[in-house]
Amino acid sequence: MKPVDVWVVGLGTVGRWLLRNLAAQAQRLRDRYGVAPRVVGVANARDGFVHREQGLDLPSLLALAESGNPIGDVAGARRWPTALEGLRATEADVLVEVTASPSGDGEPGLAHMREALRRRIPVVTSNKWPVALAGVELAQQARSSGVAFRAESTVMSGTPVLSTLIDGLAGAAPMALRGVLNATANFVLTRMAEGAGYREALVEAQAAGLAERDPAADVEGQDTVAKVMILSALVFGRQLRREQVPCRGITDVQLEASDAASRGARLKHVATIDVSEGEPVVARVGPETLRADDPLARVDGTANAVVCKASPLGEITITGPGAGPELAGQGVLSDLIAVTGLMLSARSVSGTRTGEA
Repeated sequence: MKPVDVWVVGLGTVGRWLLRNLAAQAQRLRDRYGVAPRVVGVANARDGFVHREQGLDLPSLLALAESGNPIGDVAGARRWPTALEGLRATEADVLVEVTASPSGDGEPGLAHMREALRRRIPVVTSNKWPVALAGVELAQQARSSGVAFRAESTVMSGTPVLSTLIDGLAGAAPMALRGVLNATANFVLTRMAEGAGYREALVEAQAAGLAERDPAADVEGQDTVAKVMILSALVFGRQLRREQVPCRGITDVQLEASDAASRGARLKHVATIDVSEGEPVVARVGPETLRADDPLARVDGTANAVVCKASPLGEITITGPGAGPELAGQGVLSDLIAVTGLMLSARSVSGTRTGEA
């Protein structure tokens, strides 16, 4: 079985999870899916890009990364100062981009993805803001290059929401979407519905590892704004700018949460996208009081959900876990298996036709 060579850019929790599982599940991936990903290049911000054409030794690489030693010390590898330099100087079949690029311009992740797609190399990513800011461009570039662009882990982590809405609903026309898309905000509002105060619930979320020490992106809604922009770009094909998504967070909703609970309703942090043919996209993020029979009202704790209205099917609800490095890693792994399988099928068809000729 010929391996598929992979670059992995980003060695945070998601990147390390992926490398561990590619090493541990190598035989299962061959037996169950008929794929053999071989990691030939890896990069992080501190040490740059390392590459070995015959494949990197993943256990050794992980030991270096997790002990804080330079990944350039891995045996037999060449090194470049930055990921972009390494990508330009080497070859691979797939780019896995799992950095966490800032929200201002999505760099350097966006440059990594553009470089791969320019060279007709498929991209798998968990990096939200490059996709939020340029999702339509990236998807169009992938189509024009005849390669895959997959970003499952950017929305609802490993829950297959993008693949369901894009591939599973192929031929249907999505018209509107509502969702609970941030696990931290949903956990806090769930605890508030149970009687906790905002500050108490947030401290619990931080203690559980759900919320960062600085939880602003989650509780002020910017993480959800990014996901709205991604859904608009990849599901509806409509690019949004950040200023087109009005946003209110959950930092001042104590009275609203109490009032909703007293009436048997639920306060949720809801993302909304409405699309009409020939009209601008209408999107927003903010707290909403939902009736008890609303599908989103029943989504509690760290769960997330999306309700999509599509013609001719009506409403489709997708519910699943919404946070955790292992979940994000699983979404990336699932995308990588799908992309690798497509590439091997194309190779097989190409080889058969060549042989027949």
